[in-house]
Amino acid sequence: MFRKAQLENGIPVVMESFKNVHSVCLGIWVKVGSRYEAPEKNGISHFLEHMFFKATKRRTAQDIAIDSDSIGSDLNAFTSREQTTFYIKMIDAYLEEGIELISDIFVNSLFPSEEIEKEKGVVIEEIKMVEDAPEDYIYDLLNRTVWGGASLGQSVLGRPESVNTLSRNDLIAHVRKYYGVKDIVIACAGNFRPERLIQLLNGHFCGLRRGSEAKIGARPEFFHNAAVYQKELLEAHICLGVPAPSQISDDRYALSVLNTILGGGFSSRLFQDIRENRGLAYSIYSFASMYFDTGIWGVYAGVNQNNVREVMHLIMNNMHAMKETLTEAELDRAKRHLKGNLLLGLESTSSRMMNIARQEIFFNRYISSREIMKSIDAVSLKQSRELAEQLIRKELFSVAVYGNVPDTVLHEVF
Repeated sequence: MFRKAQLENGIPVVMESFKNVHSVCLGIWVKVGSRYEAPEKNGISHFLEHMFFKATKRRTAQDIAIDSDSIGSDLNAFTSREQTTFYIKMIDAYLEEGIELISDIFVNSLFPSEEIEKEKGVVIEEIKMVEDAPEDYIYDLLNRTVWGGASLGQSVLGRPESVNTLSRNDLIAHVRKYYGVKDIVIACAGNFRPERLIQLLNGHFCGLRRGSEAKIGARPEFFHNAAVYQKELLEAHICLGVPAPSQISDDRYALSVLNTILGGGFSSRLFQDIRENRGLAYSIYSFASMYFDTGIWGVYAGVNQNNVREVMHLIMNNMHAMKETLTEAELDRAKRHLKGNLLLGLESTSSRMMNIARQEIFFNRYISSREIMKSIDAVSLKQSRELAEQLIRKELFSVAVYGNVPDTVLHEVF
């Protein structure tokens, strides 16, 4: 059962309680991520996420780890381009202990200077690790290619040179600026009593009255670019994309259907053509990244360096063909795939917590699974073809290639 309430200090709390599980997942969502950072401070949101776990007024970093393990919880956090999230998943019997622990981290963190200097080394190693994982790093390269060096084009992790400059004053200023009650949403899903949850949250978060600053900025421009990022790798990694609807667009369900047909599963067009029929890639899939005001619909492929040109041609040809060749059978199969994934997600308290939090952040309302499935079913073949016609145009494509590939390969495609 879904409920929404407000804490005494105004923080919205969205809750979905149900009895057929033994776990509870609670998340604290802050509406700030890397797109809102100044380039010289790129990575501060992610770095701050790390620092919340280093020491509080009551606990050392080791105490935090011990107390989390003692209740068998999964205590963690993650940063994206638009949000920073702290969460704890625990057995329902330890709800009170879990809320006390995560609230202590969120409300009472000290950000000790000596830990900041140590953590810089940890985060810089994390940056290097991602750069050595090309299937992950290629997304940062694509974002940089299409959005430039600011806003959505910035890495979530930041750059070593920007991370190295961060100070304790920078972190405290970032918290004061962006961690206000107007920019926080608390979400909880699992086996709990809503009245008891609100009572606990009011007790632990009542003193949180930090100021908030509106994050106003122009919609980032999507550049039509093609770039090769040189790296000695055994395989070349391709990521290409076109501008897509935002997360709040009425076309978001149609885009999800198109994405599923193109490269969202084993029966998708790209998987069947490029992997199964031609054997040109082991990993190939499409993705749709949607933000508050814009989005990108793209394709990733890892291929032999000699096949880059051919695979890019095949991807673009498959995308262009969708405008004329989409069928009712593909549409029906994609809808069943999406609805199946939705229902499977309902079995996870973590997925349900994230779902209701994002609904509150993007739409300020609850969207039931029944409503979502109805919206998926409402996507028509005509709407899908029209959206494909709108999005898939040669002049809109951008591409990033990571590997030991000559720049000339792009000139022959774009």
